[in-house]
Amino acid sequence: MGLAVILGPVLLVAMDGSVLFLAMPKVIEALSPSAGQALWTLDVYGFVVGSLLVTFGTIGDRYGRLKLLMIGVTLFGLASLGAAFATGPDMLIAFRALMGLAGATLLPSALAVLSELFADPRQRAQAIGIFAAAFAAGFAIGPAVGGQLLSHFWWGSVFLVNLPVLVAFLVLAPFLLREVATSRAGRIDVLSVVQSVVGLLATIYAVKHVAAEGMSTASVLAGPAGVVVLAWFVRRQLTLEHPVIDFRLFRDRVFAIAIITGLLPLAAWSATAYLSGVYLQSVLGISVLRAALLSLPGALLLTVTCIVTPLLVARIGKRSALVTCHLFVAAGLLLLLPVAPSGGVGWYIASTVLAGVGYGISFSLVAETAVAAVPPERAGSAAAIAETSNEIGNALGIALLGSLSVLVFRLQGPDLAGTFDETLGLPGLAPAVIDHAKDAFVTGLQAVAVTAALLHVALGLFTLRRVPKALDDRSETLDDPSEMPGDRSAMPGDQRETPDDPSEAPGDPSATPPSSAPFPA
Repeated sequence: MGLAVILGPVLLVAMDGSVLFLAMPKVIEALSPSAGQALWTLDVYGFVVGSLLVTFGTIGDRYGRLKLLMIGVTLFGLASLGAAFATGPDMLIAFRALMGLAGATLLPSALAVLSELFADPRQRAQAIGIFAAAFAAGFAIGPAVGGQLLSHFWWGSVFLVNLPVLVAFLVLAPFLLREVATSRAGRIDVLSVVQSVVGLLATIYAVKHVAAEGMSTASVLAGPAGVVVLAWFVRRQLTLEHPVIDFRLFRDRVFAIAIITGLLPLAAWSATAYLSGVYLQSVLGISVLRAALLSLPGALLLTVTCIVTPLLVARIGKRSALVTCHLFVAAGLLLLLPVAPSGGVGWYIASTVLAGVGYGISFSLVAETAVAAVPPERAGSAAAIAETSNEIGNALGIALLGSLSVLVFRLQGPDLAGTFDETLGLPGLAPAVIDHAKDAFVTGLQAVAVTAALLHVALGLFTLRRVPKALDDRSETLDDPSEMPGDRSAMPGDQRETPDDPSEAPGDPSATPPSSAPFPA
């Protein structure tokens, strides 16, 4: 019962990263955001979650994980309520950012409290595997849930659906969950947090502005300033005892590839899922309900793949699984090339199904591979970076690949408005102009698909060449919990040490037998 209570908010945090993909045409129709505001509405949530995950992991260490979890759930509910009744795009962006802040408190604390529920290593491994599958499923079903709600209610319903789950958590959690004993907490470096957020937002603002409107004084100043702040952030992390992101871990080749594998598939998935939703509704004229149903096969296969990936890894090894991930995603993305303004539903479904296999492998494998690549005392930092890469990847996909689509439309479209939806909203358009706009949008979608596919092919080949075959042999030895590199329950922000209690030491004959459960630890 405690596991089910925790999974509710986790599912919502993941789902809210993608729930607007099919809902954006309705949001645009109701609130009339500019091109930049529409992109910020989609990705500010992911940026805030990704930027603050590690920070709130450390805060949870210091002040209590369950306490922070209760505060985060309350804030997430209030922000969801505000977003549902937003009266303008800026107000919606602000509440989405607040939801991201709350989401950043939930993920590390939820996993810590979950791990505390299960003393048995095998049960804990299964529970964490279910946690990972629920998080991946939330991302996958978000568009379908949003589409189903919009077929019956107004656009704000995609946020109100959060409230019953959150209220149930607040009622049940005090009785079913217990506070996690805090470990030694690292110092929270406020300047680093500010650097990461400001650097990311300034850089992405410049990219979006140039794509949608061309060069301007604001973009020329914001872009370089953001890059400088990010470089300052990286330099500072290398000097801190408790960095927000420990960049020294990237010296390990396997770790670096695992983190990029966590980022790139999320970027490709978020961008193409959003653009495909616009394609289905605004280009083909499909209802939001049917569009939601069309997204279900890919979402289902993605979720199933998350669950069975450990079995795949046991058969072919981690390196081969990583390469397979990238090749499946690339092949699925390239299936979007035949889509056209006159039709392409079958190609869209085939694309989501094939790419869904790759996405599922990535979601399930990345964190475990990253943690296994580092020394035991760095397991918490590695897990935090892996989780952050997923969130940042989700946001960067909309920001960068979405901006590429906007740029292509601006260069090849009828040049009447900055975006496809804004163009279709203009009164008195001739049929030829509408067809021109649809052609330009589809070209932008295909440009995004090809770009993301090429990046995945390149990363797959790089993985094949640069990741040692010994990784597969190493993964076999790690099936025994006594040989795992550190406590897999370590949270973002953890600085846990190996237990001093001899009964908890590796090799203790009283330890629980190795887990054979098909879930990532």
